[in-house]
This record gives sequence, C-alpha cells and structure tokens, in this order.
Amino acid sequence: MTEKILIPLDGSKLGEAALRYVVQIISKLKPKEMPVITLLQVVTPLVHHFPVEGGIIDIEDDAQDMKQAKDSALNYLEKAGEELRNNGITVNCEVVLGGKGVSSAESIIKAEEELNVDLIAMSTHGRRGISRWAFGSVTEKVLRSGSIPVMMVRVKKGT
Repeated sequence: MTEKILIPLDGSKLGEAALRYVVQIISKLKPKEMPVITLLQVVTPLVHHFPVEGGIIDIEDDAQDMKQAKDSALNYLEKAGEELRNNGITVNCEVVLGGKGVSSAESIIKAEEELNVDLIAMSTHGRRGISRWAFGSVTEKVLRSGSIPVMMVRVKKGT
C-alpha cells in the first residue's frame, strides 16, 4: 500500500493533471487507508540578461527575490492542497530552492529520498521527437533516475 505520495507541481493547470487524477483515485479509499500527500514545487533563481557594451551581463535573483518566489510557491501549493484537505487527507507542502546547475528533476529525486515517499505522481505532456529533444522532460528524467515508482499522468491536448 502506498502511504506517502509526492506530487511535484510547476504552477500550471497542465501540471496539476496528476493531482486531479490522484484525488480521483484516493477519494475511493477508506479514511484509515488515506496516504499522506506531499505537494512539491522547485523554485530556481532566474537569470536576467542585460546587454552592455561588448557583451551581456547576467544577474541572478537575489535573496529577497528568492524569498518572494518561495513564499509565492508555498501559497500556490497550499491552495492546490485545499481540496485534498477538505476530503480529510493529510497534505504537506514543500518548496525546494534549486541551485545553479541542478535540474528540477534532480531536485525532485533528492526530495523523494529525503521525504521517504513511496510513489511520485507527475503530469507529462507526452512530447515526442524534436519537441521532446528541445524541451526535455522532467517527468522522464525522474522516471529514469529515481528509485521509486512514478505514476505518469499524460495530459490531453486542450486540457
């Protein structure tokens, strides 16, 4: 039985497809069988590029910008978890600050290990070919590199 589920969210409605699917599945469980859900968002610093004579200067978000981003992400996760809480499900919200050179997938895998979860549920666009190559897939990287089962919820076009 899955006791702890990690659901990484990126702030988009498309990314919430896995959350909606998990809600449908676990709503059929008895109260004592309900898993603990952890909603996770990875926040990475933005790099602003400023053209100057002779090149470009890159300036990364400062500590205050990152605090605002983290607070915003936490508020989003709290709202995203309201329906689950209203149905008696325990919901934890985690915001992870990504670092330079650390992908969102790596941050999710690290959280998987630290939180000792049994399952990760993620949305996927189902991209193929050049689109997949150009944009990559956080979900696929987590699937291939993590150590626990990953439930991939494919998002239909127009959702």
